[in-house]
Amino acid sequence: MERESASTHATQAGAAATAIPVTVIPGDGVGPEIVRSAQRIIEAAGVPIAWEQAEAGAEVFRRGDTSGVPHETRESIERTRVVLKGPLETPVGFGEKSANVTLRKLFETYANVRPARELPGVPTRYSGEGVDMIVVRENVEDLYAGIEHMETPDVAQGLKIITRKGSEKVIRYAFELARREGRTKVTCATKANIMKLTEGMFKRVFEEMAPEYPEIQAEHLIIDNVAHQMVKNPVQFDVIVTTNLNGDIISDLASGLVGGLGFASSGNYGDGVAIFEAVHGSAPKYAGKDVINPTALILSSVMMLRYLDQAAAADAIEQAVLVTLEEGRAVTQDLARQTGGDVEHAASTTAFTDQVIANLGRQPSSVPVSVRVTDSGLVRRPEWTYGPERYAGIGRELVGMDVMVESDLAPDALGDELTALAGEALALSMLESRGTKVYPSTGLATDHVRWYRGRFVARDGRALAEADLVGLLGRIGEHHRWTEALRLQSFDGEPGYTKAQGE
Repeated sequence: MERESASTHATQAGAAATAIPVTVIPGDGVGPEIVRSAQRIIEAAGVPIAWEQAEAGAEVFRRGDTSGVPHETRESIERTRVVLKGPLETPVGFGEKSANVTLRKLFETYANVRPARELPGVPTRYSGEGVDMIVVRENVEDLYAGIEHMETPDVAQGLKIITRKGSEKVIRYAFELARREGRTKVTCATKANIMKLTEGMFKRVFEEMAPEYPEIQAEHLIIDNVAHQMVKNPVQFDVIVTTNLNGDIISDLASGLVGGLGFASSGNYGDGVAIFEAVHGSAPKYAGKDVINPTALILSSVMMLRYLDQAAAADAIEQAVLVTLEEGRAVTQDLARQTGGDVEHAASTTAFTDQVIANLGRQPSSVPVSVRVTDSGLVRRPEWTYGPERYAGIGRELVGMDVMVESDLAPDALGDELTALAGEALALSMLESRGTKVYPSTGLATDHVRWYRGRFVARDGRALAEADLVGLLGRIGEHHRWTEALRLQSFDGEPGYTKAQGE
């Protein structure tokens, strides 16, 4: 992925430094403090940045902007194409969508890259084992599409969206990242044993693309086994590529292996736009107290500098952070707790930042100077294998329809009524509740939740027309409240839908 601005940002030795435009979003809670820490260190390292301050998150929501990302912020990012961002507050279980997710979606930053590497001076259960992995998380699809419905007053549904194009983009990114850094293995982590069409698509795309990278070992593991193996033997992992929700969870697990969220950096990469942020949240109880550990955002800013072709400054800042952690002279309260130090007299955010600046130009003794890092950005533009010609050549057939029905009737009674309403073209093949077949009866009981899915299929292989589906919905609607209808299709002879448990 050749970034238009990559080469233009480079500063030639002896030439007048040209300020690099970057949008900075201080964020909520402790965000402004850690962002300022990163800015101070970047300035001390001599990188000329023209910061465009913008806002997103809590204050924007309070003003009534339901996106959490105002128009002015979007315009700034469109100009600069690079963002350094503090954490943003997101209501839990109510309110508006996450402003973090909105930013990632608006600018299609489809690859969320989260390194997890053993750090000097940060004791963990795995100290000395050399944990060094990168989680590459698909960043805009999956359940994070945020498409939810209340099917009934007490049944909620969320749609899990996985696309071939989205899968190809992030999987290619992961392989290219591994190739660029000289890493030797990419692990694809899915739940394809249960979600055979959605997570299964991600797995199939991974297996199709892996032969393009013969020098890299490609393996697939079920996501729960990945979590198990990460705790049991984390050094076996190099690059892990996975779907959005899986990646959100295991990247936090990965950070726990190397010291916690206070050390977890991340970058969100798209085709020409990148957003850099700490993984941790806004920690409002610590806001304004000058006690938060800024390491995560400082290391995120290092990723940003590499993206901007400022490798020398990025190396200098990273080495200064490692020296500071290794020597432990300025330990923030979270690290003091981990090391059994004096929490009451732990270093402030400001003091830690001062120490990093003082250590610029130094190198740690216990970590190699030449470390593998996610310098990201220069990745081949993804090639989508399903272009118009291939897509047009896919055979498809309409074979039926699933209809969701809200009803207080018992399964047998409802099944009998829907059977009578099916008509001449369609037949009710089964009725299920929460994925388990309940009609025709299997002899097993399932709890009643007033919401069923009726599967109607073509009678005797009959070719269905749109009028058959519309007519069915009309007949059902005269007697029952239907909440949703989904077409059943086959593609190149393969069913484009799953069976219920027991079907």
